[in-house]
Amino acid sequence: MTIEPKPKEHGGGRPTGLPERVLREHRRSKRRMTISVLVTQFALLFAFLSLWEAAGRNKWIDVLLFSYPSKIVALLADKIADGSLMPHVWATVMETGAGFLLGTLLGTALATLIWWSPFLARVLDPFIVVANSMPKVALGPLFIVGLGPNVMSIIATTLAVTVIITTLVVYTSFKEVDANYIKVIRMFGGTRTQSFRKVILPASMPAIVSTLKVNVGLAWVGVIVGEFLVSKQGLGYLIIYGFQVFNFTLVLGSLVMIAIVATVMYQIVAYVERRLQRS
Repeated sequence: MTIEPKPKEHGGGRPTGLPERVLREHRRSKRRMTISVLVTQFALLFAFLSLWEAAGRNKWIDVLLFSYPSKIVALLADKIADGSLMPHVWATVMETGAGFLLGTLLGTALATLIWWSPFLARVLDPFIVVANSMPKVALGPLFIVGLGPNVMSIIATTLAVTVIITTLVVYTSFKEVDANYIKVIRMFGGTRTQSFRKVILPASMPAIVSTLKVNVGLAWVGVIVGEFLVSKQGLGYLIIYGFQVFNFTLVLGSLVMIAIVATVMYQIVAYVERRLQRS
């Protein structure tokens, strides 16, 4: 019989050791890195905006085309105050959210269907490749004729951009799961459904979350293009209207609002990813 030595105690009887100190130092290092990254990002943004402001006020650039930050902020503040901006923002956000969620769900469902049936995968493979190579924006006029000049055409344009990419990424992730895991499930009498639920889907969750990040940008592209074509409301409409009346401050202000809302959506997806990684 051997007796294990007790860990040394320090102070109030709490064991100390090198691993604990290393862990604390690692956490402090990560926090310092995060703070350094944020400070650098804000410094770069501040420097860019300051240079842009100075260039605009000193006429180093064509103010009619490029405007400058304080002028853009003043325009946005006026439009928020008179209530003319937020209806456009909410219209675009609702369309983007619908296209984003539907594109992700339909793409994942199609990837699941293809994985489920190897025969169907071989049949659809060339069609998916061709669909992925087609310029999705060119389908906009077809959607307008088929669905009418309304929000359905905008969402259809968004789905054309997001569904195929989601299908390809998720299906590739399904195929890359280690086949030995599936064999273990089958050896114990598991069905194909159980293999999918217990192995394929959990192992592919990081790829699905990564697809969400990609779809945030793709959904905005689809919605803005759709609004260019048919909408009479939304940030895409404001951009087109600004070009038509040569109000490029309005164009840049609309782009700023798109950047802000898209960043918020991306951060929501990143938060979901972190929660999934912890669980």
